[in-house]
Amino acid sequence: MNASASTPTGALAGIKVLDLSRVLAGPWATQMLADLGADVIKVERPVAGDDTRHWGPPFLRDEAGNDTREASYFTACNRNKRSITVDMALPEGQALLRRMAQEADVVVENFKTGGLAQYGLDYESLKALNPRLVYCSITGFGQDGPYAERAGYDLMVQAMCGLMSITGHADGEPGGGPLKVGVAVIDVFTGLYASNAILAALNARDNTRNGTGLGQYIDMALLDVGMAVLANQAAGFLATDKAPGRAGNIHPSLAPYQDFPTADGNVLLAIGNDGQFARFCAAVDRDGWAMDARFASNTARVRNRAALLDLLRPLMRTRSTADWIALLEDKAVPCGPINTIAQAFDDPQVMARGIRRTLPRSAGDGIASVATVASPMRLSATPVSYRRAPPALGQHTDEVLREFGLDEHAIAALHQQGVV
Repeated sequence: MNASASTPTGALAGIKVLDLSRVLAGPWATQMLADLGADVIKVERPVAGDDTRHWGPPFLRDEAGNDTREASYFTACNRNKRSITVDMALPEGQALLRRMAQEADVVVENFKTGGLAQYGLDYESLKALNPRLVYCSITGFGQDGPYAERAGYDLMVQAMCGLMSITGHADGEPGGGPLKVGVAVIDVFTGLYASNAILAALNARDNTRNGTGLGQYIDMALLDVGMAVLANQAAGFLATDKAPGRAGNIHPSLAPYQDFPTADGNVLLAIGNDGQFARFCAAVDRDGWAMDARFASNTARVRNRAALLDLLRPLMRTRSTADWIALLEDKAVPCGPINTIAQAFDDPQVMARGIRRTLPRSAGDGIASVATVASPMRLSATPVSYRRAPPALGQHTDEVLREFGLDEHAIAALHQQGVV
């Protein structure tokens, strides 16, 4: 562990987070808080740990290049945290977590609605011990409504909220039919919304002008988030009562804004205004297109999309992908390749921004370091810090328990009883 691992830094230095969440949405939220300097204590089940530790392949590799038993999935959302193991099914484990919650600023959990009440770890129980506590619950469908008791998963919510109905090629086209997004975006967006809500609640508690000094309860639901991130597609439906459908990579409100086959592959054109379209036409010696009444404005191009594509598709096949990018990149016409993830990590801009980070890990499990994706938050005065690699299961149990006042005898007893 480097010297900075135990040094509070960042915008949230001094904030202590008790992370009772698993899988992706909750851990994504708490990783953002950890990146910003909060001390995030990740509570995991003894022996098994977070489910995603086992969601492989792919797995992390040891120093000899061999697969370990730790799935890479876990590392996507657990950087900068300390892992402890506690069996909350045992009374001693419950008492230990309540003791920790008394000193925490934030608790994040994603158990089923009401699931923690039996352990005395629900909001009302912990609020009585710590009125300043900000408590965030993440569920599939929220704390009320007819679906409140149901378990919720990203794929299910992508389907229910309508996202899959607008993702993929249209029915009747090759490959047509609903598709999920290639990443669990509802979980990720829920994590983003949750972290924003937590920061707002902390500010409401601590603001020097009108802070209440009290925490509050945050009810986050995957379905709510799924509906919210439909963005312009939802706005279009609300304005017209007409549900949009799948249109592949075509943008419903812009043209041309999609992928095109080239002489050797594919290229992406993302023309978002009339000036860009005019510059594109000039670059390909088709100035007349920009003056054609069918294409002179974006609205006209959208309405006459089929005619425009009949002209563009054969034209785009006349050059290679690299030739199109070379032609258009200095003319302020948005154009780019459709990369694989491997190609994206090799992109000069991605490399220049330091997106790939490798963090050392000294947990005695043969994994010397873990590669991770840098946070996109770039703060000038309180930058994100990379203090810890995603931890091994229970790596910091004894360290954290000592900080909460337990002596070596008490810690040894908890180990012996199977509580930690």
